[in-house]
Amino acid sequence: MSLKDKTALVTGSTSGIGLAIAKAFAAEGARIMINGFGDAEAIEEERAALADAYGTDALHDGADMSRPDEIEAMVERCTSQLGAPDILVNNAGIQHVAPVTDFPTEKWDAILAINLSAVFHTTRLCLPAMQSAGWGRVINTASAHSLVASPNKSAYVAAKHGVAGFTKTVALEVAEAGVTVNCISPGYVWTPLVERQIPDTMKARNMTREQVMNDVLLKAQPTKRFVTVEEVAATALFLAREEAASITGANLSMDGGWTAQ
Repeated sequence: MSLKDKTALVTGSTSGIGLAIAKAFAAEGARIMINGFGDAEAIEEERAALADAYGTDALHDGADMSRPDEIEAMVERCTSQLGAPDILVNNAGIQHVAPVTDFPTEKWDAILAINLSAVFHTTRLCLPAMQSAGWGRVINTASAHSLVASPNKSAYVAAKHGVAGFTKTVALEVAEAGVTVNCISPGYVWTPLVERQIPDTMKARNMTREQVMNDVLLKAQPTKRFVTVEEVAATALFLAREEAASITGANLSMDGGWTAQ
């Protein structure tokens, strides 16, 4: 199915998983709004590449996903310049690791705002147009941590469990409207962010690169391989297709068997 007549809004999409998802949708002809922070020149290059490579309209909006007013302005801009979002991908997220007794309160607030509350705000703003059209897709990037926990990640685990519950609830609310709501829960995904962590961990733990990857990062993943951004994007694309119309309220694990244990 072509997405040529669809508009997709993908948050947290100037790199990594979000950018891969934006590319997958653009390749199917969807109009794209990407969102996120980063080097302005690099972001413009990515935006232009989306438009040029796939012959579609592509915009960037730098809305801070912790600010409801900026989220609202982003959705309004998308609607006026590209059309109301038919596909909403909530992918923006941040992380901080610390024991709960030492967890900075400002980090807790920021993680809950960006990883969870932003999903609420974008969804509530985009759903009415989807319901009126009788078709829509809401796809949330959750995490293996929406199902299981790891020490020192209290805010992230709480937020991702919240995303999974929110996904189920909204799916039930719009089940008869032609709108599906699902989340994808990857394990460790190979991104530049993960790659940059390896040298520091090698030094801190006196380990080789292979030891860090297999015994630290991939310890919980039985396949002992990273999920790729392209795999996550392909799953998101499938959820946007007509063939996935009966998949709603689902939490799709992509974690190399992590949560099967």
